[in-house]
Amino acid sequence: MQPNDPQVRWLKEPELGWTGKVYLPLFVEGMRTTLRHLVGPKLTVQSPEERHEIPEPLIYRGVHRLNRDEQGRVKCVACFLCATICPAHCIDIVAAPSPWPDRDKYPESFTIDELRCIYCGMCEEACPVQAIELTTLYDLTGKSREEMIFDKEKLLSVYDQTKDAEPIFQSWPLPAVSAEQENAQKK
Repeated sequence: MQPNDPQVRWLKEPELGWTGKVYLPLFVEGMRTTLRHLVGPKLTVQSPEERHEIPEPLIYRGVHRLNRDEQGRVKCVACFLCATICPAHCIDIVAAPSPWPDRDKYPESFTIDELRCIYCGMCEEACPVQAIELTTLYDLTGKSREEMIFDKEKLLSVYDQTKDAEPIFQSWPLPAVSAEQENAQKK
């Protein structure tokens, strides 16, 4: 195609008004936010003596945990959905045939590299059996890179630590809809 081709349509760049050229409204909005933070209430926590309270724990993403089922077994069925969807590729699962009759596979090995993880929560959303969750534990430390690779036992110990304070979040599967509710929705 040539620039003078009749099929080529040239668009004009829209002209900015006076306020768009000066960025004055954006500057004023930024200064208002700065002043609001400057004179607003302050929160100081003397860490590690005091623990910071998470204002909305259901949306906070901290250390991972592997949940247990009612019999105390690992809830994971080694479907590899969490490892597949993970954008950081920090989850590694080795599956084995399950010794229990209610599932085909279970994770023989399940590791998460907490240093590589970006804590996006996609693994939690992808899991069909709610086996993996992100907790509100934020004080994650280690003396070496190897200590920050959580294996199945360490992930289950995080569950044992947090199961009373943070029960398993029941967002999936969706609750069953009765026939009456379904008919009401159709109308």
